[in-house]
Amino acid sequence: MNSRETAKAACEALADKKAGGIQVIDIRDISVIADYFVLADGENQNQLQAMQDAVEESLYRAGATLKQIEGNNKSTWILMDYGDIIVHIFSKQDRLFYDLERIWRDGIVVDPEEL
Repeated sequence: MNSRETAKAACEALADKKAGGIQVIDIRDISVIADYFVLADGENQNQLQAMQDAVEESLYRAGATLKQIEGNNKSTWILMDYGDIIVHIFSKQDRLFYDLERIWRDGIVVDPEEL
């Protein structure tokens, strides 16, 4: 599974859990840390946890290896590092505060439907 397919699988898992604002940023040309960032937000702690669990399960079944995870069931920002893609799951408030879309504005925004 290549990084584009992994990002697509993550987006689909997030959508299944009704994640808000799913966005993909292609950072291949501006960073060596990953190919894609996948960003999404949720309404509450339970939804954030469900989103994390769904991504983990989906990508595990697809053969992707989770290298590191930051955050837990009380976190309002969960980072899941799969090497070629990094999934960021936020509370709505944290997403606005950290504004990764602005920080990584030199990346290319990719419509999740076009992955």
